[in-house]
Amino acid sequence: MLRLLLNILWFVLGGFVAGLLWLLSGVLLAITIVGLPWAFAAFRLAGFSAWPFGRQVVSRDLHTGREDLGTGPLGFVMNVVWFILGGWYLALSHLVMAFGLAVTIIGIPFALQHVKLALISLAPVGKQVVEV
Repeated sequence: MLRLLLNILWFVLGGFVAGLLWLLSGVLLAITIVGLPWAFAAFRLAGFSAWPFGRQVVSRDLHTGREDLGTGPLGFVMNVVWFILGGWYLALSHLVMAFGLAVTIIGIPFALQHVKLALISLAPVGKQVVEV
């Protein structure tokens, strides 16, 4: 019940916008064709950023028990490119929002979610969203 309440508050107070922005970035990446591998990661994270409580992001190879293109050496290279071209400033924006929310006691759970999103923003390729 608490997760549902936190998710509803998160969604109303900015999670909807965060999810839409991740979705928009995924669409823009998909249009370029070259950005298609990153688009899939952005689509996975769009739902998570809109409704994060009760879910977590884990490495896909740890969850499935097998390595694939996104979790092997190619996934590492893709994450390095992502970090250089966009991940660092996306993570920085989440950290700024987390700091602003952490100032209030009520905002601390939301600040922790922004920190989680900041860490995921640094290297989203090869990750999977799972229920806790």
